[in-house]
Amino acid sequence: MSSLPYADVDSSMRAMAGRAEGFGRFSIGGLNGPLYYVTTLADDGPGSLRDGCRRKEPFWIIFEVSGTIHLLSYLNVSSYKTIDGRGQRIKLMGKGLRLKDCEHIIICNLEFEGGRGHDVDGIQIKPNSRHIWIDRCSLRDYDDGLIDITRQSTDITVSRCCFTQHDKTMLIGADPSHIGDRCIRVTIHHCFFNGTRQRHPRVRFGKVHLYNNYTRNWGIYAVCASVESQIYSQCNIYEAGQKKKTFEYYTEKAADKEEAKSGLIRSEGDLILNGAQACLLTGVGEECMFHPSEYYPTWTMEAASDSLRTVLQICTGWQSIPRPAEQVVIP
Repeated sequence: MSSLPYADVDSSMRAMAGRAEGFGRFSIGGLNGPLYYVTTLADDGPGSLRDGCRRKEPFWIIFEVSGTIHLLSYLNVSSYKTIDGRGQRIKLMGKGLRLKDCEHIIICNLEFEGGRGHDVDGIQIKPNSRHIWIDRCSLRDYDDGLIDITRQSTDITVSRCCFTQHDKTMLIGADPSHIGDRCIRVTIHHCFFNGTRQRHPRVRFGKVHLYNNYTRNWGIYAVCASVESQIYSQCNIYEAGQKKKTFEYYTEKAADKEEAKSGLIRSEGDLILNGAQACLLTGVGEECMFHPSEYYPTWTMEAASDSLRTVLQICTGWQSIPRPAEQVVIP
């Protein structure tokens, strides 16, 4: 049986803090703040998720209710917040979350579905946000992206999430004119992209480490490297449906460069199934490709295999798990 990372973070409520793998590993969320109890499914007002997220002080936000919260506008999340859905089943519909000019955010065990309206994202991370961990969330069926990371937001990990029923799944870097996005660094691991059409992810400028993800039955391509991006694809499973192109390269011109460029993808230990075509650009700027070990010493990874594929279909997205107890420290 496959071993999943950070298996002990459900041992106590705040054991998650600082336990992400990869670029988002320093995120502590609301570790140093009190508990905030969400007691209503209302969009706003006392005891609402929006009220807890807008406050400036650190909070570890937990839910005393289950059900659907219909967001009438983007819900802005301020710094040092954990939104912890363990122990309940909370679905966010309508608009999504917006992480704007914030740091140290953990979002765990929520469902996101069905944002309707122009350019609605499930989770929108921009601008200048950092130290973010999105873990065990289910996302589907928004108008624009499920998770978009743009405008110099960096040091982000997305783990054990499930993405379904969607077109433009995950965009990292929105435009070739945004040259400040060269700072973007994202880790995506143990996620399940199930029949989504494209952008698993699509990357401009940033450095992205993909490992132990399962992407199947895409509609255009699996992963796209655009202008100056560096994507390290390690021990992932790519299982084609009708469309066979695993890796796509889009050429664009950075605003401060004369020559248009695509990005780079390095594939190491990936399992390519059902006739998927994984063409790599070789000999072009390979010396510029980053290696994850330059940035973090360890990560929990296994060989891509049938057993991993089975586990990722079960253990990604929202999980029916009890809320861990709050550990009381006795002096």
